[in-house]
Amino acid sequence: AAAGAPLLTKGHGGASTTVSVEIAEGKTITFETGVMGKQANGAVMTTCGGTIVYSTACATEDPGDFDFCPLRVDYQERFSAAGLTKGGFIKRDGRPSDDEILVSRLIDRPLRPMIAEGWTHDTQLLSWVLSYDQKTVPNPLSVCGCAAALAVSDIPLVKPVAAVQLGMHPDTLDFIVNPTREEFAVSPLNMMLAGTAEGVLMIEGEGDFLTEAQMVAAVQAAHDAVKKICAAIGELAEKTGRPKVLNTLQVIPPELKEKLNAAVGDGVASMLKMTDPEAGGQDTFVARAEMKSLTAQAIDGFAEEYGTNVVKVAFKKLCSTKMREMVRDTGRRCDGRAVDEVRPISIDVGVLPHTHGSSVFTRGETQSLATVTLGDGSMNMKGENLDGQTAKRFYLQYSFPPCSVGEVGRTGAPGRREVGHGNLAERALVPGVPKENEFPYSMRVESLITESSGSSSMASVCGGSLALMDAGVPMSRVIAGVAMGLILDEDGGDDEPLVLTDILGIEDGLGTMDFKVAGDESGISTFQLDIKCEGLAVETLERALEQARQGRLHILEQMQAALPGPRTELPSTVPKMISLAVPVSSIGKVIGPGGKTIRAIIEDFELQGLDVGEEGAIAVSGFNVTKMEQAKAFIEKMTAEAAPKPSYDGPFPEEGRIFRKCEVVSVKNFGVFVSLGDEFPGLEGLVHVSELHTERIRNINGFVKEGQRIDVKCLGMADGKLKLSRKAVFETAAAGK
Repeated sequence: AAAGAPLLTKGHGGASTTVSVEIAEGKTITFETGVMGKQANGAVMTTCGGTIVYSTACATEDPGDFDFCPLRVDYQERFSAAGLTKGGFIKRDGRPSDDEILVSRLIDRPLRPMIAEGWTHDTQLLSWVLSYDQKTVPNPLSVCGCAAALAVSDIPLVKPVAAVQLGMHPDTLDFIVNPTREEFAVSPLNMMLAGTAEGVLMIEGEGDFLTEAQMVAAVQAAHDAVKKICAAIGELAEKTGRPKVLNTLQVIPPELKEKLNAAVGDGVASMLKMTDPEAGGQDTFVARAEMKSLTAQAIDGFAEEYGTNVVKVAFKKLCSTKMREMVRDTGRRCDGRAVDEVRPISIDVGVLPHTHGSSVFTRGETQSLATVTLGDGSMNMKGENLDGQTAKRFYLQYSFPPCSVGEVGRTGAPGRREVGHGNLAERALVPGVPKENEFPYSMRVESLITESSGSSSMASVCGGSLALMDAGVPMSRVIAGVAMGLILDEDGGDDEPLVLTDILGIEDGLGTMDFKVAGDESGISTFQLDIKCEGLAVETLERALEQARQGRLHILEQMQAALPGPRTELPSTVPKMISLAVPVSSIGKVIGPGGKTIRAIIEDFELQGLDVGEEGAIAVSGFNVTKMEQAKAFIEKMTAEAAPKPSYDGPFPEEGRIFRKCEVVSVKNFGVFVSLGDEFPGLEGLVHVSELHTERIRNINGFVKEGQRIDVKCLGMADGKLKLSRKAVFETAAAGK
């Protein structure tokens, strides 16, 4: 659009426009616009199989006072999409789950850098799953749908963006584009990749310790599919898209860059070296103060002419340029390290005496205090989504308090960033966690970031791995993580991309790429990439992966020196666990009405917990092994399948006869069965609960026990069964007979 184009106008006219693209055999994605949400700046229905996602893009008419793009993304899985209703008392879909927050981040990360620089209108992307076929995963469709909504709107998306998920066949190792739920369940790879037709913007996923070569091949396969979808979105935009609003962009004038460089360029160059030991080795806080001073100097000198926000953006670009020039010319970074050097590492394990496992992992100025808690199935993380109820026996929770960077701020419920970082660290450790049949405990890892200057999520991976081993969890692998950075020549020069190992906070903020990789010596368990430019070449990614492998090996060496492997014994503070199995038909007996029986077992045998699974697996936990064994024996006896009793073919007692001290064989909710002794061997009769006493009995289990002896009176036969009464004995005695 030419300068002076009108401000944002809402509404689509005309009929439906659709574009379809086949990304793999039998998998076609269809984009439709023009029917739904015509008052939004852009609205698209994205369909694949029976899964339908509705996505919209809206922006305010006037730009805001920002030096960044104020983008908000919200993704929601409507339970009605799968014919479900939310559990609990509140049936309305409301607060986003962790899974929905993670998908919102997946949408945000590749689209934010592709909105034109200088766009400051408040912008919101919304995406709802309207129909779910239990097969087609909606996550990549939501990214594509939001990208298509931006493409057909007048919000200035630089070029089409698309995303796919990639899996791998467990036997042939062939790649599968957008696998079904069933295919994901057995896939050794789960990767989400987003990008443009020219390059990669985002990677997120995990693998079963895949090699770097397999990772590069996976990226190439996923990007080939992304290219097809980008072409389809571009076609949709050509057919229905509106002119982009460009006249409100806050563009940096070329002369401002030159003026800033002349005014504060030397100061920025000196500030970037302040933490280098050879340049004085100043504290990080001193460098931060100098950065604030230089920023204020730039604003004071040029804000009146160019505007405060434009000056802030230009100043940040100047800092990026100076950092790139410093690394390129000297081979040294802000703290004096070489490009492939990891910061000094210190490790302490077992630092908290009453936790089940703990560690402090420090790398430079980034520090994680990790703790582990072990328990039974009642400690599982439970949730619900479109596939039904979920339960995780291993999970990691990440906390990033403001004090970790010397600031003041709110604490409480985790923010989106904390949810994302915790999920990344959790996925890194999952492949090394023992299976339930090998280690029956549930495991909760907490990572409290006590200091941060770059890659606290990877510190959480290292600290979490050490804490799990300190707790005696038999981890199959020692797992470490490292964050990589990339500095590109954003001025259009031909400088070779600079790949940095173990990036600092300032390198993360001023660099072009943040690439986190975790795994062990043999391969990769999880990975995450975000890039701020228009796309990353696969060749550069290959270099970064190899450099990350070298950094990971160095960190693993330090970790194994501190703790070579898992402790051979569980700490005394961990409840012991005994497992057994009962027939599914007997689960009700163990639980009892309203949970009464299970609570009684826990109390009588002094247990910590008694977890009963849907398939009859039972976990008994406690600190007194003798009591636990007794509880196990009690449950086995209670649920034992009784041998079929031989049919009684002898004589029956005469009606009205009283039998003394008859043994109670079994107690049921409706009454008790009583044996009539040696005179009638094998004959049992029922004393109904109403016949046990002259007064009403509210709780039969508390009134009579198995093995107890009672007097009963024969009431005769009914429907081929012997009926007995204890109440009749009392009534006979009262009558004096």
